[in-house]
Parts: sequence; structure tokens; C-alpha cells
Amino acid sequence: MPSWTDSIRFAFQPVVNLTTGGVAALEILARPETGDVLAQARRDPELDGGLAALAVGAAARKETLLPLHVNVFAATLADLGGLTALRQAVRQAGRLPWEVTVDVGPPYTHVPHRALLDAVGVLRGEGFRICADGVGDGDAPLRLLADMAPDLMKLDASLLTRSAAVRAMGTLCEQLDALLSVEGVETEKQCAAARAAGAQLAQGDLFAPPSRRPAVDVYVPMMAPSEPATPRSGPSVRQFLRPAALLPATASAGQVRALLTGSPEVSGVLLVDRGGVPVRSVHRSRFLLSMSGRYGHALYADRPAAKLGDPPRTVGIGATAWEVLDVVADGERDRTSDDVAVVDRQGRCLGVVRLADLVRALAESRVEEAAGLNPLTRLPGSDAITAEVDRRIADGRVFALSWLDVDHFKQVNDGAGFAAGDELIRAVGRALQGAASGSTSVGHIGGDDFLVLADPERLDPLAASVLDSPWSAGGRTVTLSLATVLCAPGSVTDHRQAAACLAPLKQAAKALRGASWVLGRAGLPGHEIRRGSLPAPTPAGVPGGR
Repeated sequence: MPSWTDSIRFAFQPVVNLTTGGVAALEILARPETGDVLAQARRDPELDGGLAALAVGAAARKETLLPLHVNVFAATLADLGGLTALRQAVRQAGRLPWEVTVDVGPPYTHVPHRALLDAVGVLRGEGFRICADGVGDGDAPLRLLADMAPDLMKLDASLLTRSAAVRAMGTLCEQLDALLSVEGVETEKQCAAARAAGAQLAQGDLFAPPSRRPAVDVYVPMMAPSEPATPRSGPSVRQFLRPAALLPATASAGQVRALLTGSPEVSGVLLVDRGGVPVRSVHRSRFLLSMSGRYGHALYADRPAAKLGDPPRTVGIGATAWEVLDVVADGERDRTSDDVAVVDRQGRCLGVVRLADLVRALAESRVEEAAGLNPLTRLPGSDAITAEVDRRIADGRVFALSWLDVDHFKQVNDGAGFAAGDELIRAVGRALQGAASGSTSVGHIGGDDFLVLADPERLDPLAASVLDSPWSAGGRTVTLSLATVLCAPGSVTDHRQAAACLAPLKQAAKALRGASWVLGRAGLPGHEIRRGSLPAPTPAGVPGGR
């Protein structure tokens, strides 16, 4: 009699790294040819676990080295006995638990949450990774997601039209040290939205549809020039994670050689202990050079590969690209091309980053940043400040946006010359940079106009350091005007509205005598004069203002 397994075929869909454009993992999808096996599996943990085990076996037959994503229903995971077959299949395939991510999918209704969380703890303790699948299109309670603390969250692409919800999930992922992925991406617009939302991974027909053979080449759209430049602090290593080629610390040199010669794309192998912690790093070129020398194979083939390896270079998952470069720079010169292992809080390997990926991304970010700098002061323009304003609004943070300029600047240029005017602008820019600290951002938007974005508590020392200093150009005394709008959470919707609130405050500051400072609050009438005084009434027919 035919078995239900005879009607099951499996397809592979790549999970794509949106920064490097490489394939980070493969999700294995069950494709029943007859019957409704998946509906039965939803109610039968043993059947669902059997499907997951078959999926691992299907990947083993394709001889892929990529990390795997295997789907199970939440009820199957809560009934941990349903995953016995999966554990056995992973061992039989010669895969390590940390190379397998268990994608836990809905429904969660009627699933005992305590049993589910206990099962997550057991699997994680064995080294398996946990993914919360179908977020945004299922019934996963937010509290349960936070308690699960998954290593990865997969959002449904339909959520991309609800940017506030995606930002909230991104914030949750940051707090949980989880990666954010979007599945079901079908258009370049959705891909751009996923990138803008901070997703590191994605999958969908845009990149490669599910196929019977694991995809090697995927299509990843180029990042649009209009997308925000990389922050000065540097992008996170999460954006550059590549799958690591892992072998047990006890592996022989012959096993490493077989892996490298059969996988030309692998640049090195990490030898890990039973807990998944890297203990040695084997570089492809140096290893093969040792093995190819006279008597090399005879000498080393059966000996532990660790003898031909080096101490691994590691960084935490919260590191930035610049911190990785520091790790590389502090090591030996002949190891600059070595992959750097990225580890979690327990020291377990999550993947590797390559120096070439980091250098390329950082170089591009610096080019974009340089293109946006004002040539006179070398300060960023308005785009950088307004982008940061929008980020703070999205994060629900209170902030102060200020506009500073030089009073009667045209008269300075006309009377003292443009060279003196340029030097004054440069001096004001240097003073603002010197006064800025912490999260304060300074921008030069052209002419004598500057923008300053700061936390409210930084306003008084910044204003004092700039407004109370004596200024002159070509022997002429010069004063400055400062206008500030305080924006509480919810008071403005974007940088345009913040700028609109700032405009009348600037006019109010310019109407005062001497160095002036006017402060208002978004959404509230009136303003406070903190520096300067009201001018005497202007006689009829005599022009006034600054």
C-alpha cells in the first residue's frame, strides 16, 4: 500500500541577505502531490515532525551546505515528542543543530504557551535556532513573541504597507537581538520597503521562486540612491552575515579538505565545539597550500584539522562594521582575508562576515556622505538632519530642532568681502561642532543657515557656547539668531511639519535686537524669548528687521 510519504515532494526557497545579495539559508517547503497532508499535520504533531525530518533528508540528498529552515506548527513544538524524528534526521544528515532553524508557524490558538516556551528552551539548549514565522498574518500574541525571544522573525510582506507596525517589530527585534526577515516579497517596491524597514533578510519570488533544486543565483535589486546613507556609527554586522561552513572541533584535515574542494565558494571552515562555539578557524588558501605541499596529504589527512587552523576571530551580534575592522586590524597581517565569526551571547556561531563586504559597504556610505557635505564647512546638509528627525519621530523620542543664522549677513559680505564672510561661516560651523555632544547633530543647509538637532537638555549649554561668544568679520561686530522648536512625541508627523513649526520662530528671533534665541513648542501657540530684546518702534518710512 502506498505510504503518505510517497506523495510528498520538497521545494527549496533561498533566504536572501539584503545587504550582500547572497543566499543566507534555504527554507524547505513541503509540496504534497495528493491529499491534504499539511492540514492533517496541523492536528497531528507526529505527522508534522515526520514532514520536518523528511525535509532535512531531502536537503541532505541535494548535498547543500547552506543552513536550513524547517517548518513546524506551534502545536508540534509544544508537543516536543513530535520532533524526535527531526532530531534523528539532523544527526543522520551529518548536520549540526545550529545549522537548522525551526520556523514555528501558526496557529497558536489552543496551544499551551508554557509548554511551547519550555520546548523552545529545550531546542535552543540543544543548539537549534528558533524563528517566529508568519508574524503579521497569524495569531501569535505579542507577549508570546517577546517571551519566545526568537533568533529570527519572519514578517508577511503584506505588513510592509503598515510602516508603523514594521518599525515596531524592528524595535522588538533589536531588543531581543533577533534578525528581521520579510517573506513573500514579489516586487522591487516591496524589496525597497523591506530594506527601509531595517530588514536584514528576505525571501520571495522576486529573488527566486521555490524550486526542486537549491538556487545558486538569486536576483537582488540594487539599493536605490535615494535610500538613506549608512549612519556614521556604521552598519550592524547583522547586515553582512553569511552562512558559516562548520565542522566539529574533532574533524580531520581530510574532512576539511573534502568540504573545501567540493565547495569552491567556501572561503574557510570554522571548527566548533559541542555547544557551537568556534575554537579554530581554517583559512581555505593556507590550509590547501599546506595539504598540497610535498607529503602534505600523507602527513595531515588523518590528523586533526585544528592543527592547521588559527584562533578564531569573533565579534558579537551587536557589533558594527567598524568594530569588525578593528578586530581585523589588530591581528596578524597575513590573516586580513580571514572571515570573522559572529557569535551570540553564549558564544555560539551565527555566521561569518567577509572583509570585502564590509569595505565595499563602508566605502559606499562614505561616498554618499561626502556627496552630501557642504563644501565650505564640511558639515552634512539638510537631508542628513531631516532623516534623523524622521527617525526620532518614528521612535517616539522628544527632540529639539534649531535654526541658527548670522544677522545681516549680506552686509557682512558687502562690507568685509566674501572671504571674510566665508571664514565667519566656517568659524560658526566649528563652534557648533565643538558644542555638539552625545546625540546632537549639526548641519549646514547653505549660506549662513545651520540646523541643529539635539536632546532638550543639551539646548542651554549649546546656546550659551555659541550665542555668548563674541563674533566679528572684517572688524565688524556680528550677532547670531537662534530659533528652537521642542517636539514632544506625537506633536509632529514628519520633518516637514517640524520645519513648518520652526519657520515663524525664526522670524520672531530675527525681529529681536542683539544675539537672540526664541523657543517654542510644536502644537502650542506662542514662544519664549530666551535671548535678545524687542527693538524700539521703527519710525514711519524707515526699514527695520535683520
